[in-house]
Amino acid sequence: RSTGSGMGCPDWPKCFDQYVPPTSASQLPSDYKEKYVAERVAKNERFAKTLERMGKAHLADSIRHDPSILLPETFNVAKTWTEYLNRLMGALTGFLLLILTVYSFAYRKTARRIVVLSILNLLVVGYQGWLGSIVVSTNLMPWIVTVHMLLAVLIICILIYTYHYAKHLHKENSVIMAKLPWLKGFLLLTLLTSLIQIVVGTEVREAIDVISKDLAGAARNSWIAKAGSIFIEHRNLAILVLVFNIVVYKMVKDRFNGKAEPLKMANWIALTLFVQLLSGFALAYLSLPPVAQAVHILFAVLLFGIQYYLYLLVYRTSTYKQ
Repeated sequence: RSTGSGMGCPDWPKCFDQYVPPTSASQLPSDYKEKYVAERVAKNERFAKTLERMGKAHLADSIRHDPSILLPETFNVAKTWTEYLNRLMGALTGFLLLILTVYSFAYRKTARRIVVLSILNLLVVGYQGWLGSIVVSTNLMPWIVTVHMLLAVLIICILIYTYHYAKHLHKENSVIMAKLPWLKGFLLLTLLTSLIQIVVGTEVREAIDVISKDLAGAARNSWIAKAGSIFIEHRNLAILVLVFNIVVYKMVKDRFNGKAEPLKMANWIALTLFVQLLSGFALAYLSLPPVAQAVHILFAVLLFGIQYYLYLLVYRTSTYKQ
């Protein structure tokens, strides 16, 4: 995303009809642009018909009449190989989850939930791979990119929950003296706010993509200003996320001590949030440096993942009753 390489490979699952992509435009047929546009249109028509059968006629129409789908992609070796490596990482994730699913059957008699979660995550990753092909065929249509991002977060959440469940399978719930209902409720609110922030951040990224295309990559220092109200919303939500996490940190510090795992997670949240804020400032005031874009996306998801794990830890902690 940060390198703008989402369309580096105009087809899926291969890249320019090859398992190993080309390194030069001379390796492609002269009409490659028209060829892949035609393939995209045909695939999108099939997807649009599927949406219509699901009762989503307005979404189907938006795909059929999106002019960006007809825009050909010029071969760029750097973007092609960046996207190709991204796909290889996706494939590796799928294989690792397949191995995880196989190993999960060791728990089929003692903890079937682990088996079910592992199979579920494997299915979600498979669907995510298919949706990735739709992202390509629709030329990075905004709402599909957002769904693609949310599915990635869901995959991470299922993994975190599976890990937490397996780790604490034979352990008693923790018991502390402090009361926890307020912390549990506020953690849920913070999680929801962070998730909304990720969605809004994706929309900011989509707006920046449009501006970048319109300006042909020039005048980078003006992109933020041209993004409009969506960037303002993202910035305001960032302040809210910061405040909520400070409150969570204080509540955890007040209720846990020593080497308690929730306290460690709270410290990780503080560190992750610090890096996230730094990358956000860099994006806003240093003309969107690509490295900061990658860091910002990465740490946004890391922050959400740590918050979710903290919630799971707190959820299985009870207040001591005399």
